[in-house]
Amino acid sequence: MRRARFVAAGVTALLLLVVPVTSAQAAPGPPDAPQWWFDSWKVPTLWADGARGQGITIAEVDTGVNASLPELAANVLPGKDFGNPALDGRTDHEVAQFGHGTAMASLMVAQPGTAGITGLAPDAKVLPIAVPLTGTDDAVDGGSDHINDAIRYAADAGAKIISLSLGGSRTETPGAMPCPQGEQDAITYAIGKGAIVVAASGNSGQVGSPVEDPAVCLGVVSVGAVDSQNRVAAFSSRHPFLTVTAPGVKIPTLSRMPGVAYKGDGTSQATALTSAALAVVWSKYPTLTGRQVLARLLATLDRSSTTRDPAYGFGIINLQKAVRTAVPTTAPNPVYAALDPFVARQAAAAKSAALPSAPPAAAAPLPAVGALVDPAPGSLTGRVMTGILVALGGLLAFLVLSAIGFLRWRHRRRSRQPVAAIPYAALAYPAAPVGRNGRPEPTAATSEESGVVWHDVTDIVPASPFHRGNLSRP
Repeated sequence: MRRARFVAAGVTALLLLVVPVTSAQAAPGPPDAPQWWFDSWKVPTLWADGARGQGITIAEVDTGVNASLPELAANVLPGKDFGNPALDGRTDHEVAQFGHGTAMASLMVAQPGTAGITGLAPDAKVLPIAVPLTGTDDAVDGGSDHINDAIRYAADAGAKIISLSLGGSRTETPGAMPCPQGEQDAITYAIGKGAIVVAASGNSGQVGSPVEDPAVCLGVVSVGAVDSQNRVAAFSSRHPFLTVTAPGVKIPTLSRMPGVAYKGDGTSQATALTSAALAVVWSKYPTLTGRQVLARLLATLDRSSTTRDPAYGFGIINLQKAVRTAVPTTAPNPVYAALDPFVARQAAAAKSAALPSAPPAAAAPLPAVGALVDPAPGSLTGRVMTGILVALGGLLAFLVLSAIGFLRWRHRRRSRQPVAAIPYAALAYPAAPVGRNGRPEPTAATSEESGVVWHDVTDIVPASPFHRGNLSRP
């Protein structure tokens, strides 16, 4: 069972007035909140070159998606609902009308409609995977959020990209593993199936940037947020394991309610746009592997660095460069390079476990009785005494070694950890502010909320005459 989760720092998502888009406007979206990354990435020219996300399925693990919206109906596939098995992921379970899953899907694949909002990869498909989260109508106190199951389901369903605009803080307990074993195993499984896993880094940049999973897990593309000037947002969490930053400030999205749009900030939005950007790149280079597609994205970042900056990661996504720059298929992929030693270790362990056990060594035959005992009864010869002394010496050595072995076994048994002693953080992020001894999962941080949550504020303030409902800072 997963431990408690909580919303990170407050970020704003305001209801937009639905207004027509004027022809003079360059980027799609409403005039007071245009989708500014369309301009900076020159998205229309990329589409004209045939990079529209075609042939790529993005699995979105979230609150579900309202696929009945006309802007989404053609691009949302039947998926999975872990909170209600009778449904297929095409229902948004968020209680608030914002509809987090629907909003993130709109950033990826929406066709133009309400407020002109348009998905970055309009020919890609979204595979919605609804999981019980805090703030949804199917959340159960203390119940599993099924994140691990959702990741495995997405991989088995053939999703090329798995987008997780959610996460939860993990207490920095000394010696604790930042990524739960089951979660790391699910992520490793998905990557092994060829998928790219993308997750939000968190919105706690102003309150200490606590470590969050799944962003901290090995092999995950963890995403922070920047504004239209490529400045890291104050709320965007700073981490030594951060991979990239992407647009996450003043982002317009659809609501789960027809005809309603929101403007918001968050690493959720940055994660959705990163997932869509990967889909656009992959549709342009469909023969590349997931490792190569991610390497191409990382090789073409703005503010690029060979080391991770806690605020920017390796740099800021530039989709135009990722599509058009000549990048060798052998380009380095530091995200997967950090995972490779762990995968190799797992493979070696599995291979070792599969080898047949060696047959036991044949016991040395016992000497014949006549070799030790003189035929004359009642007499002890030198050979008999020698044999007795050898036997006693062997017995004594056996007892001493047994005692030492027992003590060492007891020591190992007390020292061994109850979870696999794989120091994920040590393999990937030497500067991670968490313990690295593979000890039990840390306890959850104290919070008023429990369960996995998305990276947006969920407090609704009273409606005004012009805004039928707002999401604002608590």
